[in-house]
Amino acid sequence: MTQLKVLFAAAAMALSVFAAPDARAADKLQGVLSAGKLRVGILTDAAPWGFKDAKGEIAGLDADLAQLLASDMGVKLELVPVTGAARIPSLLSDKIDILIAGLGATPERAQQIMFSQPYAVVNLGVYGPKSIPAATGKKPDNLKGRTVAVAKGTTLDLWLTDNAKDVKVVRFEDTPAAIAAYLAGQADTFAENSAIAIKVMEQNPTKEVEMKFVIRQSPAHVGVRQGEQNLLNWVNTTLFANKLNGKLGALQLKWFKEEQALPTL
Repeated sequence: MTQLKVLFAAAAMALSVFAAPDARAADKLQGVLSAGKLRVGILTDAAPWGFKDAKGEIAGLDADLAQLLASDMGVKLELVPVTGAARIPSLLSDKIDILIAGLGATPERAQQIMFSQPYAVVNLGVYGPKSIPAATGKKPDNLKGRTVAVAKGTTLDLWLTDNAKDVKVVRFEDTPAAIAAYLAGQADTFAENSAIAIKVMEQNPTKEVEMKFVIRQSPAHVGVRQGEQNLLNWVNTTLFANKLNGKLGALQLKWFKEEQALPTL
């Protein structure tokens, strides 16, 4: 019996020796540190989160945050453009290491990826001209029968579909297309977050862009693949440190023209 225990112990030790390199190889944090490069998925069509500037370079709050994380990690940064629909698939297929793309946390998404603590917060809502009165209650009764342009598959699309049955939701491939439809008069209103709406106001001063209905606050999170707990722990730690030193607040002021208190998970 004692000899059998010795054999089992020896076998277990041998397995642990062979398994250790695989465990290290599978750890994304160690992989990024070893490679010396952090690949970050980012939107390039959702100013001020992520967009192409006049020089054709990726800019915005998410780009600045990606640079901050790469600097704190001591590695080079590679920004990988992703679309709204391809954000999570790009992460799941290991085309990127982390996702910083104005990403809201939902129970459905949490079945696929893990979310960091919030790094920014905005308001989700419906925007339109002065001729449409603002909602007076918690339901978008002021939008009954009106068209709302929205990027399909987004949190806004899902909320409007489930909660605004009397609103005519018109879906577009991405955020720029939805906003362009509103600006061209093809939709009565558009649904977006307050940071993007502020940018639309700045870029189109002759157009009326006012909040007509507030859906809710929407924190933005960094996304990592399921099981990459070490990487998630590191991201949360550096976000917390940059919240304390004021760098996250400075980024929000820079890009959103306002700073809001970050909720905690």
